[in-house]
This record gives sequence, C-alpha cells and structure tokens, in this order.
Amino acid sequence: MDDVPMPRASAESIWSAMSGQQGRTILVADTDGIVAGTADCLLMPNLTRNGRAILFVENVVVANSFQRRGIGRQLMTAAVELGESAGCYKVQLLAADDAYVHTFYEACGFKAQAQGFRRYLS
Repeated sequence: MDDVPMPRASAESIWSAMSGQQGRTILVADTDGIVAGTADCLLMPNLTRNGRAILFVENVVVANSFQRRGIGRQLMTAAVELGESAGCYKVQLLAADDAYVHTFYEACGFKAQAQGFRRYLS
C-alpha cells in the first residue's frame, strides 16, 4: 500500500510531536545532503527482563535510488547500537510478508521468532 503525501502543515505538526517524544529516535541516512533512508526507533520501558527496555524499529525506508548500497544495513546497525547503548534486552520489528525483506533483516542479524498480529483501524 502506497501512502499519499500529506499536506505540509499536517506533516510538520506530526514531525513536531514525533521529534519531541521521549524515547523516540529517528535515524536518518544522509548522502551528500539528501535523505537516503530513515528508521523510526522507540524505546519502551519494561517491567520484565530485570527492567531492561525494548527498542521497537518501524518505518525502515530507503529511497529507491539508494537501495542496494548498504544504507538499510547502516540504519539497522545504528538501531541495534542505539538499543545496546540504552541497555535494551532486544530490538524488535515487524516486517512485510516479503521474502526479499525477510532476507534483508536476516542478513542484519535478526531472526523470525514470533508470529505477529495486526488489526488495522479505519
């Protein structure tokens, strides 16, 4: 499903909320001043695992013209390092049901270990 670009004012308002959210880090891959890719990381405090947090990674996106250049791997390496520096016990993400995407995450050291469930809301 492709997203339709939203009005700039809406995007700026959402960006303001995102960038000010405690525990949230937006990783940006910059190539010669151009945004080549992003990954949205959110630390979730946790009462299990001796209180060690979980880092959730969402919206890992690399622009088409920058794919297959290692940008995605760099973003995932940075996400794992962020989780490690925050003392997380795991980094978790959901991936599209696509063999190419699964191969990419496995190459980054992730393992498919759980069954995910989603309920989209209208």
